[in-house]
Amino acid sequence: MLLVDVSILNGKSGLRFVLLCKIKVSLSPLCSQGLFGVPELSGPAGFQMAQHQALREAEFLVHKACTHPPGAVTVETFDQLSDSLCRVADLADFIKVAHPDAAFREAAERTCVEIGTLVEILNTNVDLCQSLKNLLGNEAVLATLDSDTRRVAELFMFDFEISGIHLDESKRSKAVALNVKLLDLYHEFLNGSQLPNAIDKQVLPEHIRHCFSIDGNRVQIGGLHADSPNDLVREAAYKIFLYPNTSLLLCLDELLACRHELATLVGYESFSHRALKGTMAKTPGKIIRATSRDFKMMKEMKKKTHTTNPEVMPWDHAYLSSAIRTEMFNIDPSIYSPYFSLGACMEGLNRLFMQLLGVYFQAEQPKMGELWSEDVRKLVRFCPPSLYVLKQMGSCIYCFLCCQQAVVHETEGLLGYIYCDFFRRPDKPHQDCHFTIRGGRLREDGVYQLPVVVLMLSLPPPSGRTPSLLTPSMVENLFHEMGHAMHSMLGRTHYQHVTGTRCSTDFAEVPSILMEYFASDYRVLSQFARHYQTGEPLPENLVSRLCESKRACSAADTQLQIFYAALDQVYHGKPQYRSTTDILREVQEKFYGLPYVHDTAWQLRFSHLVGYGAKYYSYLMSRAVASMVWRQCFLQDPFSRVMGERYRREMLAHGGSKEPVLMVQGMLQKTPTIEDFVDALVLDLNANVKSPVL
Repeated sequence: MLLVDVSILNGKSGLRFVLLCKIKVSLSPLCSQGLFGVPELSGPAGFQMAQHQALREAEFLVHKACTHPPGAVTVETFDQLSDSLCRVADLADFIKVAHPDAAFREAAERTCVEIGTLVEILNTNVDLCQSLKNLLGNEAVLATLDSDTRRVAELFMFDFEISGIHLDESKRSKAVALNVKLLDLYHEFLNGSQLPNAIDKQVLPEHIRHCFSIDGNRVQIGGLHADSPNDLVREAAYKIFLYPNTSLLLCLDELLACRHELATLVGYESFSHRALKGTMAKTPGKIIRATSRDFKMMKEMKKKTHTTNPEVMPWDHAYLSSAIRTEMFNIDPSIYSPYFSLGACMEGLNRLFMQLLGVYFQAEQPKMGELWSEDVRKLVRFCPPSLYVLKQMGSCIYCFLCCQQAVVHETEGLLGYIYCDFFRRPDKPHQDCHFTIRGGRLREDGVYQLPVVVLMLSLPPPSGRTPSLLTPSMVENLFHEMGHAMHSMLGRTHYQHVTGTRCSTDFAEVPSILMEYFASDYRVLSQFARHYQTGEPLPENLVSRLCESKRACSAADTQLQIFYAALDQVYHGKPQYRSTTDILREVQEKFYGLPYVHDTAWQLRFSHLVGYGAKYYSYLMSRAVASMVWRQCFLQDPFSRVMGERYRREMLAHGGSKEPVLMVQGMLQKTPTIEDFVDALVLDLNANVKSPVL
C-alpha cells in the first residue's frame, strides 16, 4: 500500500477496531450541515461530490510531488495526498455500515470502491515513487530532515515496495489488477460470512424450533447461540450455521491464492512475510503458544448439566466457561448492572483521564444534519432539576444515544472530537468498534487538524426512568474502545499517515487492552460505580469475585485465540494445495483441545481473515504488552500522573511515527524479549488483574 491502508478492505463484520486512514472534504470546522459537518453529505449524492473533490485534489498533489525539488515538502505533499483520499474513504467506510438509510450505505460503498481502486493505481505510480526516491537518495537533503519526517518518508517508500513498484510495467499492472480483484473478494467474503444458513424446519426437533427464526417452512440460523443453556440448541446452531457454503469456500480459496500471488510477485516468501514486515513480530515464526488447563473442568461441568453427550464439544466452550464462572463465583450480570449506569461509567472515564493525563470530556451541541440517525442524540449538559440527584450519580435517564464529546486538555485546550454511538438499533452492526473519521496532522497553515473518531457500541438504551445499565463485560468493552479513542486524541504527530492508531497492528490494540485492566481495578471502579437508585457504592467483594472469575477457563480462552492466530498464519503461509477445511481440521487438532466437527467450515465465519490477514496474533501480542505496562507502571497506583504522562509521552503521542518496540522500551525502560511476552500472558492466566487492595 502507498498512502493508506484503506480500511474499506475491512468491511467489518468483525469491523476492525482501528481504521487507519482519514479524509479531506470540508471537515474543518465541524459546524455546517451534513454528516460530521461536511456540507456535501446532506444526502447520498454528496458522496459523489466528495469523491470528485478528493480526486481533483489528488491530481494536483500528485503533480506537485512529482515536480517539486526533494525536501521536507515532498513528505508533506505525500501526507496531504494521503489525507485527501483517506478522509473520504474513512468517512464512507463508517457510513456504509452505520447509516440506517440504505441509500447512504450504498453511496458510501461505491465511494469506498472508487477511492480504493485509485489508491491501488497510485501505489504503482512510477513518477510518484521516483520523487520519493530522489529524496531518500539525497544524503544532503536527508540530513536536513527531522527523524519523524525521515521515518514517514521511509514508510511511504515501504508502501510502494510492497505494492511492487520495483517490477516492470506488465508486472506492476498485474499487481494493481490483483489488488483490485482482492477488493471484490474481500467484499464477497465479508458479506457471505454474515449470511444466515437455512434448513427445513422438519429437520429440527420441534421443541427447539422456537429458539431460531422461522421463515415459512425454513429455519434461519444466523449465529452460534453459544450462550444457550440448551445443549441441543448449541449443537444445532453450530452444525447448521457452520455448514460449508461451496461458493464461499471457492471465494476464500481465491482470496488466499490472490494474496499469495501478490506477495510472491512483489518479492516475499508468502503473504504472511509481507504482512508482518514492520511489526513487533517481524516474522511468522514468533507466534505465542500456551497450554490449556481448563477442558477437564468443562467436562465435569457438562456432566452435571447434560447426560446425552458428556464430551466437551466446540459449541460448549463459551457456555460452559460462563457456567463455571457463575457456579464458582456467582457472577450474575444482573447483580452488577445497577451499579454501572452508562452515565456513571462515562463520568468514571472522565475522572480517570483527568487524573492520569489532565484530559476531560466536554459535550457539544450537534448541528442540524451532523448526525446519521434519528435515534442519535448528543449529551446535553443541562439536566432538569427533578433529575438532579440522578445526574449527580452520572445516571441521568436522558443519557445519550449518541453524543459528540470534545476532548480537552487542562493546559493544551481542545484535542479532538469523539462521537459516541452507543445504543442498539435495527440494522446497526453488533460489534463494538472504533472508527477514525479524520486523523490529526499539522496543516500547512500551522494549525493542527483535530482528530475525529466514532465509538460504536451495542448497549441497551434507557427505558422510562431507568438509565442504560451495563454488564461488567459491557463496561470492559466501553473502556476498551475508549482506549482506542484516546490513542487517536493524544497522538500528536506531524503527519496523518502515522497519527493515533495508524501504527503496526500488533501495537494498535495495546492502549485499548490496557484500559481493560483499569476497568477491573476496584480503586478505579469505586470512584464511580454507584447503585443508580440508592447511591450505594459497588461492594468491594463483588469486584474481587469478578476478577477471580476471569481466571476461570482463561487458559482455554487463550488457547482458542492461539488456534485462531495459528490458522491465520497457516492460511497465509506457503500454499498447501488442499482445502481450507482440511487445514482447519489439522490446525485445530494441533492447537486447540476440542475436536473438529464433521461437515463444518468455521473458517467461513472468520471475518478477521480479511482485516487482520496474517496478523490475528496481534491480540495476543498486544495483551502481553498491556499486561507488562499495567504491572510495571500502574498496578501500584492506577492514578499515577507521573506514569500517565510517561504513557502519553512514550506510547500514545507517537502513533506510528516510532518503531513499536522502541515505544514499549521507552515505557518499560527495558527491551522486552519474546520470553517476556510469553511470561506476561502466563502471569495473566495465573494472577489476572487484581489490585493489591483486593
